[in-house]
Amino acid sequence: MTFKFRATLAATAFATAAALATSGAALANPMVGGAPMFASKNIIQNAVNSKDHTTLVAAVKAAGLVKTLEGPGPFTVLAPTNEAFAKLPKGTVASLLKPENKAKLQKVLTCHVIAGSFTVDQLKDAVMKAGPGAAIKTVGGCEWPAMVKDGKLMIMDSHGDTAMITVPNVKQSNGMIDVIDTVLVP
Repeated sequence: MTFKFRATLAATAFATAAALATSGAALANPMVGGAPMFASKNIIQNAVNSKDHTTLVAAVKAAGLVKTLEGPGPFTVLAPTNEAFAKLPKGTVASLLKPENKAKLQKVLTCHVIAGSFTVDQLKDAVMKAGPGAAIKTVGGCEWPAMVKDGKLMIMDSHGDTAMITVPNVKQSNGMIDVIDTVLVP
């Protein structure tokens, strides 16, 4: 091996290591809603900083679920964005946030929580192994039909609306957040 080749090999190895270190840092603290999500913080501590999840945070507070989602878990939260909530029929969110609808709101939100901490690949593998009729079971008692299409996990609610994961595997100290583009309605 010539000196020039070894120097090039060493430089390439150094550049690769630097790129991996940089990408590892990016994976450890992905940006969601314009804010870094820290694996050392819990679901609530991170969610309150995402400008894309202000409706979800308001709903979690109104439903009295803050302490639960700050707890040890582990939980996998399918976190609808503000845009996902905006897709609901006009007045739905305002109605759900009323104190008299707290039980209904709790049901909707807990149907977005899976017991345990799972990556999207783990969920996809489970769905593919289960085959046709596969369902994702939530702590709220919902069993959402799920399928893998074009390598993406698709989750369907009881109204036939389908949610896709837009930001996967956001590690939390008490689980995982997967950002979704549609509110799953029981």
